[in-house]
Parts: sequence; structure tokens; C-alpha cells
Amino acid sequence: MKNRILLALPLAAALTLPALAQSTSSTQDQNQPATTSQSNSAQSNSSQPSSSENATGKQPLQQPSREGFWGHLNPFARKSYVKRQTEPIRDRVNELDDLTASNGKAIKDTDSRAQAGIKLASDKANEADQHALDAGNKATMAQQTAQQATQRLQTVETVVGNIDQYKASNQTEIRFRAGQSVLSKNAKDALDEMANTVKGQRGYIIEVQGFSSGKGQTAISNSQKMAESVVRYLVLNHEIPVYRIYLVGMGNAPVANADENAKPKHMSGGRVEISLLKNDLEQLSSNSSAPATSADQQQQPK
Repeated sequence: MKNRILLALPLAAALTLPALAQSTSSTQDQNQPATTSQSNSAQSNSSQPSSSENATGKQPLQQPSREGFWGHLNPFARKSYVKRQTEPIRDRVNELDDLTASNGKAIKDTDSRAQAGIKLASDKANEADQHALDAGNKATMAQQTAQQATQRLQTVETVVGNIDQYKASNQTEIRFRAGQSVLSKNAKDALDEMANTVKGQRGYIIEVQGFSSGKGQTAISNSQKMAESVVRYLVLNHEIPVYRIYLVGMGNAPVANADENAKPKHMSGGRVEISLLKNDLEQLSSNSSAPATSADQQQQPK
């Protein structure tokens, strides 16, 4: 009997020791002196950064102090003890998840705004390039128009300066028998050919000079009649304006030779020299119509 009692005493002591340690731990948690708390707080504040340096804006978690007989590793810890130790960690993890999600959303919003700004700037740059290209094309067309206008002005100045300068373009001679002023068939054909070259043209005059054999006023009168017959045919049959024809009876004026040193000859019979003279007015008309046509072609839509 005594042996059983001796064996039961160590067993009871072994079972009582953990309960005593747990109760001691709870008592130490409740009755921990203020000095220990203050010293721990001071150590924590000196070793941990301020709350403003944390992402969550809260104080960092404090390292749990040594509790009870078992210290940090209590094999017989209760659920309340475990929950009390893990609750702050779980709350901080949840806060970090929320903060991470908020930061991710802010980054996406910032990226979307940046992309929208980049696209808007690119569109504005493309629009500015298009405006610059259009302005360059308009400037080129304006320069071409100015060059054409300058060329036309120079042409006009040249023509105006030479408006009374006529150059021989064609010359025809018609022969008459002595004492006659009637046009032959060959003479009419020659006049027809010359008249056809001036139809619809401007800037020309026709010079008609009559020459006749004889002397004095008689020769002048005969040459005047032959020249008048030529003018009458041109006006009636080809509708050449009278103001474009200049008539003169030269009488028995000498005819110049090709050789300047030879003496001028007096020809027998009668003849009329018809000279077609032109200035640059017709050239001005053709040049003024050409730039207008090219400008119209440039303005046509493609």
C-alpha cells in the first residue's frame, strides 16, 4: 500500500506542474509591472521605425515577451493564447493585401491616364504635321503662281515696249501689165494664200506699195490704182479690216538691188509689193492662255 502511495505522488506532481505553469503565465500577463512595459516600449521605439515610415501608417508589431515557465514555446498553450498571438499578424496581412490592391489600382489608373495623354499628344503631332504639309503645298503653289505672274509681266513689258516694232513675216509681189490695174488669177491666188495666214490673228498690218513705169504724177497715179485694187480685193473677199492695211503709191521709184554697191533699177510695167508685218502681240496672247490652262489643271481635284 505504501509503495502505491509513493508511486502516485510523483505522477500527481507531474500532472500538476503544467497546470501550475499555465496559471503562472496568465498571472504574469495580468500582473506584469508597468516598468517592464515601459522598458519594452522604449526598446521598441528605439529599434523600430516611426509609424510614418510604415506603409500601413501603424506601429510595427511588438515582439512577444517571454511568458510563463515555458517561454515562447508552450506545448500546452490554449486556443485563446494562440489566437491572441496570431490575431495582430492576420490583421496586418489583411491590411497589406488591401494596400497592395489599392496601389495596383492606382498604378493602372496612372498608366491609363499616361497612355491617353501619349495618344492625345501623338494625334496632335500628326495633325500639326498634316497642317505643316498642307501649308508647304500651298506655299509651293503660291510660289509657282508668283513665278508665272512674273514671267507674264515680263512678257507684257517686252511686248508693250515693242508694240510698234513690226517684223516682216511674209512678202508677195504681184505683176501688172502696163496701164492695167486688174488682178489676174495668179495674183488673186497669191493674195488668197496670204490672207488665209492672218485669219483670227492679231498684231499684224499689211503694207501695200504700188510701183509703175513712167514719170511724174502719172506714174504715181497708176501705182496708186494698182495698190487700191489689191486692197479692195483683200477687204471685200477676205474681210481684212481697212485699218490694218497701209497703202502708198510709189510711182516710178527705183528698186533696191541685192548688191548694195549696184545702182538701183527702174522696172518697166507695174507691180505691187504686199508685205505682212507682225509684232509680239500674238505671242502675248498665246502665252497668257497657256499659264491659265496650267493653273486650271492644278486646281482640278485629283
